[in-house]
Amino acid sequence: MKIAMLGTGYVGLVSGVCFSDFGHEVVCVDKDPRKIEMLKAGKVPIFEPGLDRLMATNVEAGRLTFTLDLAEALDGADAVFIAVGTPTRRGDGHADLTYVMAAAREIAGTAKDYIVVVTKSTVPVGTNRKVAQELAAANPDLQFDVASNPEFLREGAAIDDFMKPDRVVVGVQTERAAQVMAEIYRPLFLRDFPIVTTDLESAEMIKYAANAFLATKITFINEIAALCEKVGADVKQVSKGMGLDGRIGNKFLHAGPGYGGSCFPKDTKALARIGQEHASPMQITEAVIQINEEVKRRMVEKLRDLCDGSFNGKTVAVLGVTFKPNTDDMRDAPSLTIVPALVGGGARVRVTDPQGRHEGEALLPGVEWCADAYEAADKADVVVILTEWNEFRALDLERIAGGMVTPRMADLRNIYSEAVALGAGFAEYTSIGRGREASAQAG
Repeated sequence: MKIAMLGTGYVGLVSGVCFSDFGHEVVCVDKDPRKIEMLKAGKVPIFEPGLDRLMATNVEAGRLTFTLDLAEALDGADAVFIAVGTPTRRGDGHADLTYVMAAAREIAGTAKDYIVVVTKSTVPVGTNRKVAQELAAANPDLQFDVASNPEFLREGAAIDDFMKPDRVVVGVQTERAAQVMAEIYRPLFLRDFPIVTTDLESAEMIKYAANAFLATKITFINEIAALCEKVGADVKQVSKGMGLDGRIGNKFLHAGPGYGGSCFPKDTKALARIGQEHASPMQITEAVIQINEEVKRRMVEKLRDLCDGSFNGKTVAVLGVTFKPNTDDMRDAPSLTIVPALVGGGARVRVTDPQGRHEGEALLPGVEWCADAYEAADKADVVVILTEWNEFRALDLERIAGGMVTPRMADLRNIYSEAVALGAGFAEYTSIGRGREASAQAG
């Protein structure tokens, strides 16, 4: 089949590349000439492990192309996917649908034959029906169907998530659209991956409900972690004991400095707003949003305590600033709350991150960027592990402690233990959700 992909951001590019690897002919469209030129030159504008190789393979096979010309992309296409941004709208927390509706109007003005218009972007419940109205108003003669196909891609593992999904969700109104979508996802159906075909509203709601629930799990364990610190329990052991219950599961039960990224913050706010608009408040989700911000601020106070009550004059090494490892994404990362608080408090902040500098230089003014953890920690008073990149999991702690002025560690990802850190020469060690005795015994 021929597929047009509108938008070459994270979702659009990953989806387009993976669809082409299924054997479909895929044309990716974007308005940004610089981005299209990069893609044509074989350069990937985002960091996602393995994406560059998979893209090159399918470009070479002739299944994947890039263009600025929407008409070229839609010519003979069976389906067009809208994969544009839906950022949080200023003032009300709702998803901004400006780009989605603009894409719908452009499709209506360009398409010549029947086509299935598939919304891949995360959109509020009811949006796909509005897309259909927009298409019909812009071109009453166009034959089309609208489908909802939300994405469930984890940054850093997106290719695996696309190729081996927990499920594919498809919302449709007609049998014709269902058949087109079934053919697009036939390679997954043949390998027995679940395809959930439902109505438009249910498909839209599945996406928001899933992300809000995962954000809730993260926030719940962070609240438990705060209590563990007070009572002397070890949140890592608590998480393990909880996760072994099949009704709960062990994923997303890792205490840390709060969730961030492109999905959870935006989608929880949008779901809360949808609930308000329909007089059905999402009270749990609203609490999750509030508590997640409090978690980040609590991390700042934890660091302040480690700095004897003041950041002024301290040199702080921050290891990792992206919201999670294996991505260059800084959106709503805990570092965007924590690092400015350090700088604003008078600290000299030295930062290192394997992929975060490109975005981080603009987002984190007033910091010094270092090549690695050892350079960042040299002559520092405190080292903070903020993102759990693999290279931070096996550091030479004796080397780091030996080069510091006052060797103190804030392990905000619970990578190490107090016993290991103190044994390596650190004078003080603090982590998340572990009382002093529990922290010393953990490993």
